[in-house]
Amino acid sequence: MSMPSRILIVDDEETIRFAFEMILRGEGYEVRSVEDYDSAMTQIKRFSPDLVITDIVLEGKTGVDLLEAVKAMASRCSVIMITGEPSIETAAEAVRLGALDYILKPIRKKELLAKASMGLRHKAILDKKALLEAENYRVRRNMEAIFSSLQEGLLCVDDQMNVVSVNPALERICRLKGDGLAGKSLKRIDMVCSAACHGVLEQTLAQGHPVEEVQIRCRHPKRPGQMVRLTSAPLQAGRPTDEGAVLVVSNITRLRSLEVELNERRQFHKVIGKNKKLQEIYSLIENLSDMDSTVLITGETGTGKEMIADAIHHNSLRQKGPYIKVNCSALSENLLESELFGHVKGAFTGAINHKKGRFEAADQGTLFLDEIGELSPMVQVKLLRVLQEKSFERVGGNTTLNTDVRIIAAAGSNFTDKMRQGEFRRDLYYRIKVVDIHLPPLRERRDDIPILANHFLSLFNLRFKRQIREFSPEVMAIFMGYAWPGNIRELEHAVEHAFVLCQGKTVHPAHLPGEIWRIPAGKMPENVSEVEKEMLLNMLEKTDWNKSKTARKLGIGRRTLYRKLEKFNIPTPE
Repeated sequence: MSMPSRILIVDDEETIRFAFEMILRGEGYEVRSVEDYDSAMTQIKRFSPDLVITDIVLEGKTGVDLLEAVKAMASRCSVIMITGEPSIETAAEAVRLGALDYILKPIRKKELLAKASMGLRHKAILDKKALLEAENYRVRRNMEAIFSSLQEGLLCVDDQMNVVSVNPALERICRLKGDGLAGKSLKRIDMVCSAACHGVLEQTLAQGHPVEEVQIRCRHPKRPGQMVRLTSAPLQAGRPTDEGAVLVVSNITRLRSLEVELNERRQFHKVIGKNKKLQEIYSLIENLSDMDSTVLITGETGTGKEMIADAIHHNSLRQKGPYIKVNCSALSENLLESELFGHVKGAFTGAINHKKGRFEAADQGTLFLDEIGELSPMVQVKLLRVLQEKSFERVGGNTTLNTDVRIIAAAGSNFTDKMRQGEFRRDLYYRIKVVDIHLPPLRERRDDIPILANHFLSLFNLRFKRQIREFSPEVMAIFMGYAWPGNIRELEHAVEHAFVLCQGKTVHPAHLPGEIWRIPAGKMPENVSEVEKEMLLNMLEKTDWNKSKTARKLGIGRRTLYRKLEKFNIPTPE
């Protein structure tokens, strides 16, 4: 239920005050009355009236003084004057000073109610306007905050390509100064980049439809490698617009670099494959790019643990820092302790100089500890302290050194057993295993075998300057059926072995290492053709019988795939 409107009567005649109160209260208004200026000011502050009806002639100060005081308070209440001596000058002065209207004495009930109703409606309109202005201000401030906080650049233009507004992100991405851009034609702004955004905005303004995800290279002299994604939309969608358009500019340089780096990582680090488990690992590496968490990489020998460690470092915030590798199984306990923590002169026989350890060398970077499960108990204790306190002493020294190093560790698949058997400290194990990456063996990602085999084929063709084109179907069937206990490293060595023996254009079973193609009975199907046929069918099922995709995944040409389908009498399902 709404509150009744509040009216204040100001008149030095008691009879008028009483009459007004009776009439207005009869209409449901809340009414108060006073006789002079001072009392009126007190009631205005306490009562907060919506309407003030005041006589011009008051004792002491006048009704005009009261009107001026009300306006000075920035109050939205309406003021209506009462005058017994009507004149154009009196009425004009009251209205000029801000009075809504005036009432002539003697006052009639009908006129009073009409004027009061008009005054209250005027007050309600002012209140509503103030609410709308406050809401608009709040929304505008919120939008400005959002506009300014976005990482994507925003550029708004009108239908003539004149700049309406830009946000700080756009200034940063495009190297523009936002001050003074508003109102200028975008085409006339001195832009030293490729200005590809002009065409995107022009297309949006002409067609009235969004333009989505156009990727361009900025070619800005100060940022030559910067890549951005442009998306634009009309301010009134669905038809050619006369209101303008907005352009969203997303800096995807890092993303594009990551994609390129990922392709290079697959090539140079041999972490290649489209297997689902590998894709999950790639995603995890990307998620780790902005974090310094300690990572434990586990897996069988030859699965590529070191390559994953390389990828984590080169995609991290520490990529510009040092990257130090230590094989914990290659050194004796004393040598490993000195290698990790350094030593002072005279610490042991042969220590003729001070030596920095790997932890000092890797400060602000990454330290990769391969075969961490081979650490001795003493070294484990010192490593635990470094992880907990980020400090250590050199062998033979008593000066505490601080270091800021990210640890990436790698261990074999039996690492957990070592911890359970007490050969590796539990507290250190859980310190290292903040993020756990387990690399699957090659036998669990057989769909990657053709991709890996063909990668090594290309790699060794370049290295040995050869032109071997393909593996025979029998060789690929052997690859798909072999258990690969040595994983990717064994596959790589098998292909390299084939390059030594193969003098033609195709690798045949006889070119492979004997332990692979001369598999004992029962370890390999007698008919390798059946294995190849099963491999084809499995890959066709996985690709929904998309022959182009199947050929690509198997590393063969489409014509070769069709020949194999015909050879094995495999019909295409309807």
